[in-house]
Amino acid sequence: MTEHSPTNDSINATAANAARDISEVNAVELITTASVHMLSAAALRCGLAEEGEEYQDLDEARTLINALAGLVTAASPDLGDTHARALRDGLRSVQLAFREASTIPDAPGEGPGEKYTGAVS
Repeated sequence: MTEHSPTNDSINATAANAARDISEVNAVELITTASVHMLSAAALRCGLAEEGEEYQDLDEARTLINALAGLVTAASPDLGDTHARALRDGLRSVQLAFREASTIPDAPGEGPGEKYTGAVS
């Protein structure tokens, strides 16, 4: 029995197809999609899933929220009010969820993402 391994031609064709697919997605859609994935992961890590604490990991949540806050803050001028507002609302929700889940509260303005968004309360 021989193992099937991809050839360089098939790898190059796959990469070309992926590049062609991504070229058809506009920047706002790509940023919004990435942000929604980060929001979902942050919510899960804050313990907001049905399983609750099973997936809670506040170190991971902090990293995701910081990255999301930077992305949303930087991209907001280009996203348009509707998209930016929805992402900011979601970001604020996970920031508050983090604050509630944390046993050691951050000082105002020191929570995840707050260097980009300002203090969340």
